[in-house]
This record gives sequence, C-alpha cells and structure tokens, in this order.
Amino acid sequence: MFGIFFKKKITEDKLVEYFVFSTVKMVDEAFPDVAEIICADPEFKYKPTVDSENSDPFLWIVITGNLRFIPRFFNDYQDIRLLDDANRRFARMLDVPIDLFKEEVKKYDSLFSKLNHPSKNTVYAMSKAVFHKYDLGQFQDEYFKNMDAPNPVFLKRLNEVMEGFIFEWEQVIEDYKIIE
Repeated sequence: MFGIFFKKKITEDKLVEYFVFSTVKMVDEAFPDVAEIICADPEFKYKPTVDSENSDPFLWIVITGNLRFIPRFFNDYQDIRLLDDANRRFARMLDVPIDLFKEEVKKYDSLFSKLNHPSKNTVYAMSKAVFHKYDLGQFQDEYFKNMDAPNPVFLKRLNEVMEGFIFEWEQVIEDYKIIE
C-alpha cells in the first residue's frame, strides 16, 4: 500500500539511457548463443547456417519489438517522450542518422504486422521475423518449407528465446517512480 511512497526515482533520461545501452549490449553478448540455439534446433531437416557475427537483423528485430512495448506501459505524453529519446539514442549508438533509424524501425514494424497478421503478439512477430530474416525456411522439411512458415515447435522454442530480449518495463514501473 505504501510502496509508491518508497520507490526510488529515476529520470526518463536515465531510464532511456539504460534501456538503449542494455538492449544493444544484450544482443551483442547473446547473439552467438541465439545463433547456436537456432542451428542446433532438432526441428530442422538440415542444419541452418546462421553466422554468429551477423547480429544486425536480430538487433533491429529486438529494438523494434522493444519500442512497440513502450506505449503499453506509459501514458500518451510520457510514451512519446520516451520513444523520441530512445530513437535518438539508438540512432546515435548505432551511428545511423535519425531519419534512417526511424525508417528501418518502420520497415521492421511493417514486417512484424505482415508476418503476424491478424495477431498483435509482438514476441511472436519477433520470432517470425527472425525466421524470415535469417531465411530459415530452406532448412525445414518439405511441408513447412513449401508453406514458407516456421515449424510451430521451432517457433515456440524461438518465442521463449525472444522473451528474454524484452525489456522489463513492468519491473521498472514497479520499482521506480519515473520522473521527467
């Protein structure tokens, strides 16, 4: 009941700084393991070739998915401020002009919607995007290969992996009072 009075304060600026840094760091450190998990999945008929150095599509997927979650947790004005700041910081960190960064996020967001229609489940969309961006369909048995759709067993495993790349907004809101 009195939890709100005892929460630590964090500025939006510090929160976004942490969000951007931790997202990029997490992908940099974990992608070789993700590539290994994909390549070792028993649902593939042929062993996929996912280069552990080719994390760029995965990074864009993780960034886009995480940006999609911000409006779910913050009010209309705060979410806009957080998204704008996150876009600027991601662009700066990736050394990409802000306009090109936003365009790339828009392309991935559109891919999510296309691959996942009519579902609105972002994690599921992220998993399907990984499947398509790394052209994993060619390694499946003929049935799923011809459908150009991921084997549902593989997709379920990949969903579990992708959930680990979602920023813990609920936990932040629970632990901190976010101030402008």
